[in-house]
Amino acid sequence: MNRLGELETQVMLRVWWLNRPSSVREVQEALLPDREPAYTTVMTVLDKLFRKGLLRRRLAGRAYLYEAVRSRDAYTAELMRADWVAGDSRAGALVHFVEGMTPEQIEALRDALRVALP
Repeated sequence: MNRLGELETQVMLRVWWLNRPSSVREVQEALLPDREPAYTTVMTVLDKLFRKGLLRRRLAGRAYLYEAVRSRDAYTAELMRADWVAGDSRAGALVHFVEGMTPEQIEALRDALRVALP
């Protein structure tokens, strides 16, 4: 799985935050005041994300509305899985990952394991 560029990441974060089918203009406005990209730049990035399979779109009048194909959590899990599978020592990578967690993150991991492995 390819990592997203900085602007692609910021656009995806806004699409997830909006949490509904959104126009280019709505995504552009959600980027403010942190960024001030041109409308055409946002349109290009949304189209790239659509072509990468991260967004779906539908025509509404003369404009497309974009929404995420999967949740931010599901996307993050997919990235983690891809990195983990690519590693030489999966157990070692997992140990290093857990060692770097805060107590709150470890408790969240325990909760997730209880849900996933009843």
